[in-house]
Amino acid sequence: MTCAFAVRGALKKLPGVESVEVSLNKGVAAVKLKPGNTLKPEEFWEAVRKNGFTPKQTTVLVRGDVQGGKLRVTGTNQLFDLAPSPQLDALKALAGKTIAVQGILMPGKNIMTPVPLQVTRLENGK
Repeated sequence: MTCAFAVRGALKKLPGVESVEVSLNKGVAAVKLKPGNTLKPEEFWEAVRKNGFTPKQTTVLVRGDVQGGKLRVTGTNQLFDLAPSPQLDALKALAGKTIAVQGILMPGKNIMTPVPLQVTRLENGK
């Protein structure tokens, strides 16, 4: 069994995962989720750590609503602090509206420590 196979298998076992592609040479795992999933990034990071690897930068596409300087993810109770970014003022102006954003999360040494979401793009064109 290869390490890529083990990581792929661990990620695929998470509820709500549709497909997983792993490239250990590139250090990348691409995970496609089923609609309505409630997975949190910490669950992916833990699966990666349990297989002997250190999770790195995680790119996410999330839908939610802005509440002050935070994004509440639709369908979960997860609340991300929003890191300073060029999009932060535009996000705050959309408070209370459901939006989709692409962003980056950088896991710390303790995967349970809250990680701010660095928004890189508003997905709904706003």
